[in-house]
Amino acid sequence: MTATADCTAPDVVDVVALGESMVTFLPSRPGRLADVPSFDRGIGGAESNVACVLAAAGHSARWVSRVGADGFGDHLVEAIGAYGVDVSCVGRDPARPTGVYFRTAGDRGGDGHEVAYYRAGSAASAMGVGNVEMGAVRAGRILHLSGITAALSEDCRTLLWELTAPRPGRPLVSFDINFRPELWRDADSPRVLLDLARRADVVFVGADEARAAWGLHGSRIIRETLPEPEIVVVKQGRGGATAFDKDTEGLSEEGTGTATLVRALHVDVVAPVGAGDAFAAGFLSGTLRGLPLRDRLRHGHLMAAATLTVPGDLATPPSRDHADRLAALDDDAWGRLRLGPGWTDARDRAEEEVRTP
Repeated sequence: MTATADCTAPDVVDVVALGESMVTFLPSRPGRLADVPSFDRGIGGAESNVACVLAAAGHSARWVSRVGADGFGDHLVEAIGAYGVDVSCVGRDPARPTGVYFRTAGDRGGDGHEVAYYRAGSAASAMGVGNVEMGAVRAGRILHLSGITAALSEDCRTLLWELTAPRPGRPLVSFDINFRPELWRDADSPRVLLDLARRADVVFVGADEARAAWGLHGSRIIRETLPEPEIVVVKQGRGGATAFDKDTEGLSEEGTGTATLVRALHVDVVAPVGAGDAFAAGFLSGTLRGLPLRDRLRHGHLMAAATLTVPGDLATPPSRDHADRLAALDDDAWGRLRLGPGWTDARDRAEEEVRTP
């Protein structure tokens, strides 16, 4: 099945996100996967996470993918749709299963962290130009993609190459590198990710990813390596994030353009998974609203802070008024802001949150 019946004439939405989502099994306690006695079911997927956060923040969002004709596929479609995301263009594949994965409770990059993927041969890995409704994918102001999809199969890689090709009326293409070495089965990943990033308009990349994938050190070196995108956002962990924008004369003599740095917030972290997706969603929300780069980065940090203070991949974002109020703080107040679990419910307590950590 290529798509659902409701996907014949898709409406234009703010953001379309294409990529695989999986049913996630979260451990009931810390420890090795071999020692965890039970798991709680959740959902996980870089692109659908972005769509869910944007929909919860008041934007129209569509998720396009393929899932199996199974109970896990039902759960994904229902759970993502419950966030207000348009899931009418998610195809069902009767011959391939929905992907699932198990993970430990710690940080993805931390010692002892384990992830067990069961996604080989999944329905999403068979996505291609011939079985995805291309009109629905292109019917957005922004099209959000990630390097994870490119790692799934040759067909997925060809699909991304087609979607990032220059063409009249192409939506603004957002590309998150999302380098996952464990998903790549060949040595082509650095070149593939670099080529796709160069075809995008907005690129998100972690400084650690750039080192691992391309051997690049330093945010300006990363920008010099990616001169084509209008905006390159380099995420530096606790150091914050820097957005490089082309100025009116193009890139500067150093090949980097105008740089805007916003320091990360002080956050009482519960779990780090999903924070990068939330950051991208916050930045894209600011992009849709035409906010200046500093405020786009601040909204990215605020959305990330919401996810960092819950155990799963997704969190209730702050209200738009609440986020706008915090994003408008002066630099000193922003630097003193500290956020912990439940902060997104404190919509009228911005002044109480601004305190020395």
